[in-house]
Amino acid sequence: MSFDRSRRGSDPRQTAEAAFRAVTRKVPEGPAPEKPAAKPVVPGARETVSLRLDRDVLDHFQENGPGWQERINAALRKAAGL
Repeated sequence: MSFDRSRRGSDPRQTAEAAFRAVTRKVPEGPAPEKPAAKPVVPGARETVSLRLDRDVLDHFQENGPGWQERINAALRKAAGL
């Protein structure tokens, strides 16, 4: 039994590949998507971060009790010239 390609419309593999190319190369409709808006800056807002400090530096700021994080923030602002 011989396989006659002329009787078939196209090879199933070629049909599938053509369909895949058509879908993956499709040009998006409508306007281009806009970049996401930047986070709004809220004055005085604080952000939680993880920071590795030497033990003696941490002890220095914690020795006066609560408020040590604010003291570290103030020292960093002063060092940065803010």
